[in-house]
Amino acid sequence: MASSSHSTSAPAPLAPASDAWRQTHLGRLLGHAMRRFDARVMQLMAHAVEVPLALSNLAARDQVSAAHIHITRHLSLGGDRLTDLAERAGMSKQAMADLVEQCIAWGLVTREADARDRRTRWLRFTPTGLSWLQAFEAAVAQAEAEFRAEVGDEVATVVALGLEAYAGAHGRPA
Repeated sequence: MASSSHSTSAPAPLAPASDAWRQTHLGRLLGHAMRRFDARVMQLMAHAVEVPLALSNLAARDQVSAAHIHITRHLSLGGDRLTDLAERAGMSKQAMADLVEQCIAWGLVTREADARDRRTRWLRFTPTGLSWLQAFEAAVAQAEAEFRAEVGDEVATVVALGLEAYAGAHGRPA
């Protein structure tokens, strides 16, 4: 009598020879680089003379997060509606609304009614917010210069060109 030994369970998956790729793949490196860059920008913002002291203190105590930077990066100088700002930043309207409330409380932005449509609200930088934006621009420029100094001009140029090509339309201002 022949016995058959059919297994009803699937074979165990083969373990990869190495899992080092999980720590060094491009997406993870990009994430680490972005967090390092944003942290450096925040550190510079915390010490920027043109940033009001209260905002410098918030940045120094890590109260201003990368999420708050979305407003700095995406709010147009002419102002935006919340839905447009959220879309441009790739965030939900509710998440952006929470950030906007904090930024209003900090004096960075203001919410104004549209003269033509009272239901529409416009978000605009305040004079303090414009000072913040100028300090942000200077901090980004310094962080980029530090990156160039660390990796060299040629590598920095190749990285910038590669990221622009990879990001495509997603990396361009709306």
